[in-house]
Amino acid sequence: MELDESEFYNQLLDYNNILYLCHRNADPDALGSAFALKEAIGGTIGVVDGCDRVASQIARQLNIEYVLSPKGDYDFVVVVDTSTPAQLNGFPLKSYAVIDHHATSSLSENSAFFLHRNKSSTAEIVLEILKKMGAPIMRRTAFALLSGIITDTGNFRHASSDSFKAVAELMDISGIEYNEVIDLLSSVPQDVSMRIAFLKAAQRSIIERVDDWIIVSSHVNSFGGAAASSLVSIGADVAFVGAKRDDVVKVSGRARREIQNAGINLAKLMEDISARFNGTGGGHEGAAGMDASGEVETILAACVGYARDSITKKESSGTLKGNVNIGSEKNNEDSIIT
Repeated sequence: MELDESEFYNQLLDYNNILYLCHRNADPDALGSAFALKEAIGGTIGVVDGCDRVASQIARQLNIEYVLSPKGDYDFVVVVDTSTPAQLNGFPLKSYAVIDHHATSSLSENSAFFLHRNKSSTAEIVLEILKKMGAPIMRRTAFALLSGIITDTGNFRHASSDSFKAVAELMDISGIEYNEVIDLLSSVPQDVSMRIAFLKAAQRSIIERVDDWIIVSSHVNSFGGAAASSLVSIGADVAFVGAKRDDVVKVSGRARREIQNAGINLAKLMEDISARFNGTGGGHEGAAGMDASGEVETILAACVGYARDSITKKESSGTLKGNVNIGSEKNNEDSIIT
């Protein structure tokens, strides 16, 4: 049952001992949103398999307490900023709700109720709930929500007008200056192992050219999402990075805005491809992921094929042309590069 902001809040009042559950490797949007809800309504923040580096820094700075890999009994669970069960590492969901902004969300299907909005971040949705409640937004809450919006929009590269409005409103309410948040976010050092993952992803890249679009696939042992972003930053229009852990293949995808307009929807791609390989997937049009079963190379090839077909189908209609000018001459040598 889909609810609006007021109804969502009123439903939560029927429960005590609420767990606000963040996805594995929780980012600032998930942690900040859970913290804001906990401060306004009460309850406990739960994090599956830890926070990422930036969220961990925010937790320390704001003294945000959370339960790591919660296993206790809770009256009700609110799953925050999470679109697929795979992101919860098998956490047993019984009576639960979902608040999320991703393009697809299979978790909503079996929830008691859910709130979904096409926003750039879950923090923007939570801000609307707090406003409907008339809840006071204290400085720590505002800082947490600001961090979530800024990071989830990639420092506003993927922001909507609503994102800017939300940030301005939070700054006005709290007196926090933009540079305060940016200083904290930029103070988190980049892990050496992450930098190595970026280099290995580039070294192992398979590059396919479709007209003037560049599709890249690669594999690493960790930091798949960040590695995919790094490949886009150095020239890929869409990048897929896979990793196999135990019997699970994890694939992260990132795409430029221009290739999204050319027909690429990574949320739909991950959902469809994961279903072929007995997994689950979803996310945003330009940033998504999946957990699946099989071989990394086979699943990555399926992602590349799906992307190729999506571009070809859109361009065959004559509605769009590629955005990358890397020469008009095309031959077999430059269509596949390893």
